[in-house]
Amino acid sequence: MIITPILAAGVAALAFGGGYMISLWLGKKTRAVSDAAVKAEIEAAETKKKEIIVEAKAKAASIVEEAQKDERERKSELRRIEERLEKKEDIVQTERVAVDRDIRKAREEMERVKVLQTELEGAHDKMTKELERVAGLTREEAKIQIIAKSEEEYKQEIGGVVARLERDRRDEIEKKSTEIITTAIQRYARECINDVTTSVVPIQNEEIKGKIIGREGRNIRAFERLTGVEVIVDESPESIVISSFDPLRREHACLALEKLIKDGRIQPAKIEEKIEEAQRELDERIRKAGEDAAYEVGVLDLPKEIVPVLGRLNYRTSYGQNVLQHSIEMTYIAGMIATELHLNVAVVKKAALLHDIGKAMDHELEGTHVELGRKLLKKYGIDEAVIKAMEAHHEEYPFSSPESYIVAAADAISAARPGARRETLEKYLRRLEEIENVVNGFDGVKQSYAISAGREVRVFVTPEKVDDFRALQLAKQIAGKLKSDVQFPGEIKVTVIREVKAVEIAR
Repeated sequence: MIITPILAAGVAALAFGGGYMISLWLGKKTRAVSDAAVKAEIEAAETKKKEIIVEAKAKAASIVEEAQKDERERKSELRRIEERLEKKEDIVQTERVAVDRDIRKAREEMERVKVLQTELEGAHDKMTKELERVAGLTREEAKIQIIAKSEEEYKQEIGGVVARLERDRRDEIEKKSTEIITTAIQRYARECINDVTTSVVPIQNEEIKGKIIGREGRNIRAFERLTGVEVIVDESPESIVISSFDPLRREHACLALEKLIKDGRIQPAKIEEKIEEAQRELDERIRKAGEDAAYEVGVLDLPKEIVPVLGRLNYRTSYGQNVLQHSIEMTYIAGMIATELHLNVAVVKKAALLHDIGKAMDHELEGTHVELGRKLLKKYGIDEAVIKAMEAHHEEYPFSSPESYIVAAADAISAARPGARRETLEKYLRRLEEIENVVNGFDGVKQSYAISAGREVRVFVTPEKVDDFRALQLAKQIAGKLKSDVQFPGEIKVTVIREVKAVEIAR
């Protein structure tokens, strides 16, 4: 039993020693195989390296060869350029030599010309002196005699030619102007005017006439005093006549009377109320008339302050011709003439429309209607060209532009056409205005109205300034002043009215 463990130990030792020996052999064998593989790889890498080096050297040689080839080509091109530049330089040098030679020749020629010119001037002066000596005249004297002789010889012929040219030109201008004017007149026409100083207010029945007259005539007197018109209540059926030389007063009175008749309550307090309402409505009509006139002729940029003043012209007349209609007519005619002559149509039309704007101003203002119109237009910033065109239509100012001539011509055309104006009415209206102006000049006079076609003037005085005795004196003084300062046919009745009105309010 003891031997067996020893044997087992021996076997184990043998087995361990044998395995170790086997392992050593196998290790040596593996290292031998690995070294051979590495050596083979190294040899392959060396071979590859040599191939790469050979290939790189070949490429480098090719690149160097190409670079050398390019260098040779560039050098060859530079040589060709240098040769061309040298040839051009030679050509330029040759041309420069030729130019210098030509310049020298030109200078020599100029010197010879100067010498010849000097010799020629000397010869000319010598010849002139010789001629002056032979003729016994200086050069200027001979020139004067030749001109005088030629002028004398051809004077009549030249005068005939100039006269013929002037006549032809004048005939041509007159023909052309006549064509333009007649064309403008033919293209525009308005109805003839009538001498109207009365307006008719229709009524529904005859009873209204009694209410308008009032008890002892107080209503009609109050109405006439407040409006400045004459109310004619006669036997004419279904109508009442309003008479006044001033169309604006007449229109105001008609509106007020129509409102009173419609209301039915006719008494002094109601008369004052309706007259104030009529004044407001008339102001609106005036503004509308100005707007319609400006729109009709195409002048749309007027300041709003000028529009109602323009509308007042609808209630003004000039020799019986409605001033607003006259201005509209002028605007059309002036615009057509300006178009034919290729002038500023906008300036001409605006100047024509506003040329009589001064006639709408109050009579208390001093100055002609042209001067008043100029001041108004300047105040509201109207273009200076328009003012220059309108201010010369009565030749109070010089014609300063072609447009001013057209405005004056259109004014004359509109006034001179058949049926446009009636001088008798204008003289009559001026006489009535003159009567009122004379009366208004007395101290204490509040209002005055010329009525009955100028045969009567009613004067309303301020009761605080004029007593009853002074009213009698004032009537005589006014009658004497009218007799000495105003020319009128027949007689004028002066009626001074002093009215005291007491007003108190109960609260």
